[in-house]
This record gives sequence, C-alpha cells and structure tokens, in this order.
Amino acid sequence: MSKTPIFNKKNVLVTGGAGFVGSHLCEALLKTSKVICLDDFSNSTPANIEHLLKDPDFELLKLNINQPFSLEDFPELEKFKIKFQGVQEIYHLACPTSAKNFNQFKIETLLSNSVGTYHVLEMAVKYKAKFVLGSSAVVYGSRRLDKPTFSEDDLGVVNNLSPRACYDEGKRFAETLASTYMQVHKIDAKIARIFRTYGPRLKLFDGQMISDFIVDAIRGKDLVIYGDETFSSSLVYVSDVVDGLIKLMAAPVGTGVVNFGDERVHLLYDVAKSIIEKVGSKSKILFEKPLDFITPLGIPDIRKAKNELGWMPLVMLEDGLKKTIDYTIAKEKTIGQG
Repeated sequence: MSKTPIFNKKNVLVTGGAGFVGSHLCEALLKTSKVICLDDFSNSTPANIEHLLKDPDFELLKLNINQPFSLEDFPELEKFKIKFQGVQEIYHLACPTSAKNFNQFKIETLLSNSVGTYHVLEMAVKYKAKFVLGSSAVVYGSRRLDKPTFSEDDLGVVNNLSPRACYDEGKRFAETLASTYMQVHKIDAKIARIFRTYGPRLKLFDGQMISDFIVDAIRGKDLVIYGDETFSSSLVYVSDVVDGLIKLMAAPVGTGVVNFGDERVHLLYDVAKSIIEKVGSKSKILFEKPLDFITPLGIPDIRKAKNELGWMPLVMLEDGLKKTIDYTIAKEKTIGQG
C-alpha cells in the first residue's frame, strides 16, 4: 500500500472528527487533503461538521471504533480509492470527554482508550499510515504544589482505581499501545498531550466551564465554577491545538510525545468575570463542588514543541474569548436549554 498519495491528494482519517477539536482539525485538513471523518455522535454533534458535508473531499462515517470495521467496506468511500491509495495519515481523537455525564460514558471511555485505539492502530499498520494519538494532560495527574509544570519526560502520578481512571489511566494505556505498535510494527506514531482547550464548538451544558460561562452570561444566569476562588488553569485556543497536531504529524519519525498547551495560567474567576463584562451581563459567579472530570491540571512545559516543531500558542485569551463569545451568540437562538 502506498505511503504517499498516488492521486492528487493524500487520504487522511480523523476519528472523533465531529467532536470539538476533531471538527476544527477536519476543516483545516481539507485545505490540502481528502478527509474521512469517523464519529458515532455519542458525545458530539453532526452540527459541528455539517458545513463540511458538501465538500467532495470530505466524507462522514457514523460508526463506533470500539467495533471492528474496514474502510474498504463502505461504498461511499470509493471516491477515495482506498484499495489503491490506502490512507496516509490517521489522527486518533475519538474518546468521550463529558464532564457532567462522565459516569454515563465510563465503559465507552475505557473501550475507546483500549479496544478502539487497538482497532485504529491496526489500520495504521495495514496502510503503513502515519499516526497521531490525541492524548491528554491528565496522564500527568493533578497539579501538585511541588510540581505545577510538566514536561514530556515527567512520569506523572495517576490513581488507576479512581472514579475517573477510565479516562486518565485509559489515556496512559492508549499511549502505551501507540508506543508498543511503533516498536513492534515500526509505524510512525506520535503522541500529542493536549492541555485544557477552548473555542467555538466546545460542548455546551456539559460542565465545560468556558462554554457554559458564555451561555449562562448571555441568558443572565449565574456562572458556576466547579471549585473555589483559587481554581486556575492553562487555556489554549482550539486553532493553536489544530496547528500543533498538523505540525506533529509532519515532524520526523521518532519525535515521540509533545505537549500542546499555553504556559500562561488564568484564574477561572477572572475568566468568568471577563466573559460577564464582554457579554454585558448582570450574572453572578457561584462556586460549587468540583466535578470528577474538571480538576486543576498541570501547566505545560512547551519547550519541545517550540524547539522541535516551531510551535507555540498564538491566540491570546482576550482574542480567543471574543471569537468564542461571537460564535456562541450567533448560535444561541438554536441552542437547547440543556
């Protein structure tokens, strides 16, 4: 099977392609590639990729990666000539990330990080495709007073029996799978550890605080921070993450693991207050008990991304919030009450 496209454009597969980051990634990839988007919509929405469906170089397959599948079985993919050209690149982002409904998706999360990742890696072997795993900053464990910043060689501390272990330990296992397949099958596999990301299409009414802050401010409701006044976070805009993923895919074999996040840390209270001011709302800010899935993550050390990929976050929080608020206001009338 060809490692390089024998036709005019390469074939790229994006699992979880209708999700928050995945939909933005599909959009960016269409500038140069043919894109196959896999998603089962268990934790995403077709609206995220609806504007891409009319593009002849884009195709959506609704399927669950936890079940065995073959791209060559789908007649709608005949235009991609997969039997002849194969797939050149695979971005594996499929994994439920619900905050409020975390318990509902525990088994699906565990399977996506294990069985699902296995199925996608088998596909990478079959087509000799380059592979990027969308991992997470959670592999480092929670931020610690003695260790607020994490570089790629930090081992992290994660409780494999905690209520959220299916995601945290699951991501660690998915990384082990990718690394083992690289060792055994010699595929070009790389790992992106993504820190807290925000921007348009971030799921609403799900405990994802930035998006919920905006909708609640628009509607004059109280903004809820799941923690106390000290809750702070690194926040990276989605277009910067997409740029990093594409740069990582293009990086030399052996690049390994790379952090993608912003070194700057913001108090969530200040972010919420800024959103209230920008929207012109009279909403108040409340504090509630932390959710299992929303915890203070570490701060990324991004020297490797800067030095090896020439990547750094470019979108300032002020600008990113404005873009996210503008998008949400435009969509607000079509948004359900949650």
